Amino acid sequence: MSKRTLTLSLVAAIALSILSFAEDHSKVHQPKLTPQNSGTTQGLIAVSPVNSRVVWASGRGGTFVRTTNGGKTWKAGVVPGAEALQFRDVQAVSAKIAYLLSIGDNPTDFRIYKTVDAGKTWTMQFQNHIPTAFYDCFGFWTPRRGIVHSDSVEGIFPDRRTRNGKTWRDISNNMAPALPGEASFSSSGTCVATQGGRNAWIATGGSTTARILATRDGGDTWNAYDTPLVSSPSAGAFTVAFRDPWHGIVGGGDLDPAHPNDAATAISDDGGRTWTLTKKPPVTGAIFGLGYVRGVESLGKHHDDGENRDEDEGGRAVVITANTGGAAWSPNEGKTWFALPGVNGFWAVAFANPEAGWLVGLDGTIMKISF
Repeated sequence: MSKRTLTLSLVAAIALSILSFAEDHSKVHQPKLTPQNSGTTQGLIAVSPVNSRVVWASGRGGTFVRTTNGGKTWKAGVVPGAEALQFRDVQAVSAKIAYLLSIGDNPTDFRIYKTVDAGKTWTMQFQNHIPTAFYDCFGFWTPRRGIVHSDSVEGIFPDRRTRNGKTWRDISNNMAPALPGEASFSSSGTCVATQGGRNAWIATGGSTTARILATRDGGDTWNAYDTPLVSSPSAGAFTVAFRDPWHGIVGGGDLDPAHPNDAATAISDDGGRTWTLTKKPPVTGAIFGLGYVRGVESLGKHHDDGENRDEDEGGRAVVITANTGGAAWSPNEGKTWFALPGVNGFWAVAFANPEAGWLVGLDGTIMKISF
């Protein structure tokens, strides 16, 4: 083959690649963003949709907010006795039932509250008494079965589990041993992901390696798997989600402002055992939260068969948030990314379905996101 023929072939290949890239991007359906009024100026940290109408969110100042009409109107409230606390996680069960997880300056400020009357009254189900524990987030398989995760304490994760929606029992002996200084980040209530009736994953950092702790039996036994995300006392894996028992995504980065370009995501296709970095997302700092556009499974409806139901549930599309470092979305789990222009200051994101997702963040901001 002559040099001229080779050159022409190379030019044709490049042109075809550019046309294919342009065609693929022209087909991308950009999401619609609609600001909503939360009814509070307190920072919101976590969000949990029940369906396209009922959504709960939580945050600073003991605050929770709730909508029953898809966000057309939100009603804000404060849990009595928790005015000085931050609710770093929320699990919505229905329009009337929800759980909240708090943090504060004292060991006993780490608490779990539950309401069964739409927030009119709250019952404190758990209060921490371990001096150096720090409970970051929780996750639920059903309205009565869930786990709550803490940073490590002397090489042990003092995690707890409920099987009745009322009492939280110690399962620290079930957990994998912790690395020195290993911890999680309570940045969006998504350091724990549950799926089906028994699967769960926990994202960690704070040590030499960012890891995923995984269970296949509802928390009876756990394994630890390394991820390629950066890890240090200020860095690691912050947020994790799985769309079925095998396929998931983890996001993280570094809270240290001296390292703004460490934000990254990685994907797994073997249930969290191995992880591969995706294309670098267009955000800075640390990825606080992420969620699959397909939405959340209804609590109590289990899918453990491993069947791929992506096509009618939002597929592999995912949205990430990075606080003031921006936000972005990918239609294909990180092969390509698209920035969400002007979307800053959001901590968490979650979907009821592709048409009904919510971003929550600083100063009580809420934005509906629809694909």
